[in-house]
Amino acid sequence: MSEPASISSGIAARYATAVFELAREDKALPTLEQDVEALDAALAESADLRRMISSPIFSREEQAGSITALVAKMGLSALVAHTLGLMAAKRRLFVLPQLVAQLQAMIADEKGEVTAEVTAASALTKTQADKLSAALAARIGKDVKLKTAVDATLIGGLVVKVGSKMIDTSIRSKLDALQNAMKEVG
Repeated sequence: MSEPASISSGIAARYATAVFELAREDKALPTLEQDVEALDAALAESADLRRMISSPIFSREEQAGSITALVAKMGLSALVAHTLGLMAAKRRLFVLPQLVAQLQAMIADEKGEVTAEVTAASALTKTQADKLSAALAARIGKDVKLKTAVDATLIGGLVVKVGSKMIDTSIRSKLDALQNAMKEVG
């Protein structure tokens, strides 16, 4: 891991721990979970938000004003609003994506869930997603929440990542393995 990434994840971990503990003390974890999901969606959808939090061009005041407007529009809880305001004042908004990821992991751990990143060649139907989630839950022993993505280059099949384990049943990987085997023969 590079040093800047390590520093960012360390900063995010400290903020995440503080926010999580405060929410747990106040019995506000469901509210925190909703706020974190909303922030994750906002970061995924808005290039302007990603640019604002990562660019040093914006002053503290501009970042604070933008965050205040964002919090008001999204209707985030006071705890998250104060945390984001503090991060803006300390010029720490650049760790927001890592903070969201840390909080998602902490909330999932508290609920006894694990997140599986699933990449499929085409979008999964609700039935397919439910069956995959049930199969993974039976194998892992915890509730499984799916985070799905579509990658048409897989041709068919799935790539499932759960923690440090990866299951690759894609046709692309099978074709690559076959191609390597053919190279070894000839």
